[in-house]
Amino acid sequence: DVVVTDNDGNFLSGLKKENFRILEDGKPQVITNFSPTDAPITIVLLVEYSRMGYQIFTYNAINWAAAFLNDLKPNDWVALATFSMRPNVEVDFTHNRNAILQGLQQLVFPPFTESNLFDAVADTLDRMKDVKGKKAILVLASGIDTFSKMNLDQVLKRVRATDTTIFTVGVGQQIFLQADAMGALGGEGNLTFLQAQNQLKTFASLTGGQSWFPRFDGEIPSIMANVAASLRNQYSLAYTPSSGALDGKYHKIKVELVAPNGGPLTVTDQKGKKLKFQVYARQGYTAPSSNVGD
Repeated sequence: DVVVTDNDGNFLSGLKKENFRILEDGKPQVITNFSPTDAPITIVLLVEYSRMGYQIFTYNAINWAAAFLNDLKPNDWVALATFSMRPNVEVDFTHNRNAILQGLQQLVFPPFTESNLFDAVADTLDRMKDVKGKKAILVLASGIDTFSKMNLDQVLKRVRATDTTIFTVGVGQQIFLQADAMGALGGEGNLTFLQAQNQLKTFASLTGGQSWFPRFDGEIPSIMANVAASLRNQYSLAYTPSSGALDGKYHKIKVELVAPNGGPLTVTDQKGKKLKFQVYARQGYTAPSSNVGD
């Protein structure tokens, strides 16, 4: 699945199969199937439910998740999951946004001051494996992991293997910036903050999603609308790898926009001004192994 926007975040529609080129490990591939996708969305709202950050992380995550419900259509599927010590499915997949809202409203007193993000992301990806169609996870979290059973390398291996798009919204930006301005973070605290940001960005970029770190509540409606619009403006491309290798290895994917003659594609606005554009697509995949025992 591929999303293309200009530098102002406007989605580029009307692109055709010949406007795309896929490279796997640097080698051009033959696109066998192409279509703009307008299928219903299947999405999990994965919410940090922890006493960390004086519960402001949780307060933001709950309220911002509720804001996303405004962008759902009646035939979209949505589920609610939370995590602190361990992940928990609060509301399974439903068309009923009120059921999700009710589930969010019941999240009042977080039981633990823990945020085991890596375990929660891996668990949610496992649950999404057999889901068909256009599927995504919206992670609303600080990005901090306290003591997951999985380490970062292990969860990134799961992320690279998934066909689920991950969007991330950092819920701790306000606190991090306030603490930094007051000189309260220090060297180690600042490193934790930067690492948390980087982890959320990496989950998104590897899967063709996007990440945001809002400083003000006023940014939330447009961010949530952007998540939904990204999923509704995807192009679906398919190809069979020319190498045909069932080697169990990770293969890098790059999606480029090209003109019909194979040169760089030029996109202009209504006034004829050239637009810069951004292509969002997964960065690769882990091939299955021909050895069934692996």
